[in-house]
Amino acid sequence: MECSWKTVLLLVCASLGVQYTAIRTLRDTLPGPCQGSFNCHTRQPRDSRWKAICEDTLLPVESPQKHILLFATTRSGSSFTGQLLNQHPGVFYVFEPLYHVQQAFTNTSSRLHRTLDRRALLGAYRDLLLNLYTCDLRFMENYIRPEPQEHVTGSFFRRSSSHALCTPPVCPAGSESVANGLPDETWCPKNCGALNLSLASVSCLSKGHVAIKTVRIPEIGDLRTLIEDPRLDLKVIHLVRDPRAILASRMMAFSDQFRAWKIWNATRRQPRYVDLSQITSTCKDMAASVEMGLQRPAWLRGRYLLVRYEDLAFHPEDKASEIYRFVGLKKDSRVWSWISQNTNSDACSPSEWNYRYSTTRDSRATAESWRRRLDFDIVNTLQNLCNDTLALLGYKQVHSLVQLRNMSYSLVEAQTFQPPL
Repeated sequence: MECSWKTVLLLVCASLGVQYTAIRTLRDTLPGPCQGSFNCHTRQPRDSRWKAICEDTLLPVESPQKHILLFATTRSGSSFTGQLLNQHPGVFYVFEPLYHVQQAFTNTSSRLHRTLDRRALLGAYRDLLLNLYTCDLRFMENYIRPEPQEHVTGSFFRRSSSHALCTPPVCPAGSESVANGLPDETWCPKNCGALNLSLASVSCLSKGHVAIKTVRIPEIGDLRTLIEDPRLDLKVIHLVRDPRAILASRMMAFSDQFRAWKIWNATRRQPRYVDLSQITSTCKDMAASVEMGLQRPAWLRGRYLLVRYEDLAFHPEDKASEIYRFVGLKKDSRVWSWISQNTNSDACSPSEWNYRYSTTRDSRATAESWRRRLDFDIVNTLQNLCNDTLALLGYKQVHSLVQLRNMSYSLVEAQTFQPPL
């Protein structure tokens, strides 16, 4: 019986948990100049993309990979936080791969089957995450549109946000940019061409950690089956942010969807058609996940870390160190250099509003900038709607416009959440 490289690779990874063997298997079953160990040692591949696969220097030590999920909600600072993982050379980072699943379901969903669709969607999310954590990036071909041809695609969502997908062996041209940090949004597709998912799998297998960011899973309870999966060593970083700040950021980033809120903010009159669930559902899901995480059930114990974006913004190096300890990463000078360059920048001020996914900003100023943008009537309404969530996470309420605009008065209580066991 003839087995595909994907089948062989998954069987090896699942049964042995040894990356070295998995890469050897993948290398010897890939077509082309690297097929078989003989070719790897007797002649140079014609295509430089395959050179690194043929060299043993790509292979990591014989130890199982560790898996990280940055679990957040939209406009909570997750793009910035994800870069703390992406900048580490030992991490294979993927930005919002569940976007492709959501798009596939959106294009085929029916209002009559909304409940069923939600269950099916969450199942598809978990299935894709499992395959990505085992470095089977070709599994994404089930959702990427237009469908990849010969495992190559030009439609991988936000590829430029992943350092590993814009550097060798996936992108030979990326070697020139490594010393200068992550290329900008336009550099990668222009210089790397379409993404070869087979080479992406090779890059994934060469890293000690696989990290994924998502804002598309409502509650942490939806991740239980994935966290308990014996094939994974998964830890969850739960990023939260003041709901008032989340709303302000969404109003700026998604103007059409939050048009009623913007009218309310400008006129100080609440439109009858404003959809309050756009923020109340966020508060509900956030509180439910935090409460479960801090209760530390057996399946989540030692695998959950709660991080407030505001703490990260005001103390980036301290919080980055805490995150690294939690996921088992060693400090790297490149990461600390990136933190210095991207937490005190005013080159693109106000950067959060100029580019939807910008990570270059003065993080301290950004953390509470919403206080200058939201009208007090909206803030007061939101505080009433999300009172429990604000209290749970240590966010103070304001009771007047003067107090709201007084930036010397912090609305973030000094609070230490119970450390993971």
